[in-house]
Amino acid sequence: MLETRYRAARALPLGPLPRPASTGSGVSVRPAGAEARFSLRARLGTRALSDEVDTGSSKESAAQQRLRDASRPNVVGRSSSAVPKLAGLALDAPINTVGTAGEVWLARLGPDEWLVGGSEADADLLQGRIHEALAGLPHSLVDVSHRNVGIDVAGAQAAAVLNAGCPLDLSEAAFPPGRATRTLLGKAEIVLIRATDAPLYRVECWRSFSTYVHGFLNEAVFGVEGSAAH
Repeated sequence: MLETRYRAARALPLGPLPRPASTGSGVSVRPAGAEARFSLRARLGTRALSDEVDTGSSKESAAQQRLRDASRPNVVGRSSSAVPKLAGLALDAPINTVGTAGEVWLARLGPDEWLVGGSEADADLLQGRIHEALAGLPHSLVDVSHRNVGIDVAGAQAAAVLNAGCPLDLSEAAFPPGRATRTLLGKAEIVLIRATDAPLYRVECWRSFSTYVHGFLNEAVFGVEGSAAH
């Protein structure tokens, strides 16, 4: 019974009737479909970028270099050039970017932090694939599917709607496709994702903020419509 309620909450986080597309602004605000989400923390290995370091008056001896390299973190059981991948998506992508592979998306939010999403039906499979990809690497993986809610904002004026409460520059130059970052929308912390070339943004927020965020976005749509009418 509890699992049935959880699955229903994932599929219909804000109720069964999403707001239809606006005829004035062309912007739609609708809850995303059921998805699994995981918060991932991992420490990627690092090594020296060169075999020798100039110390000023002389170069390090071989013994000194081995000692220095041994003191640096590295992934146990992996070569320094081996970068873990998830569904073909490399974990060492630039910070504040998102990659997609089929239904899986991977947003890097910090040096050692990622938000991973995928089909709700494949949640267990996705979790296993993540652990397999990170075998031998210190990491933590937490299922946040019941904590997070996704809201999709789509349309030519989607950026203007978001900017009603988000301080980021969402122009094509500043926030092109493939970007993802933490930011604010009104009084709520969100993760903002733009995965494709289409004017489609994903707003990820905590479930306790979802009603506020959804209502804020709908009010912003009306504001954009009013501005366009005048």
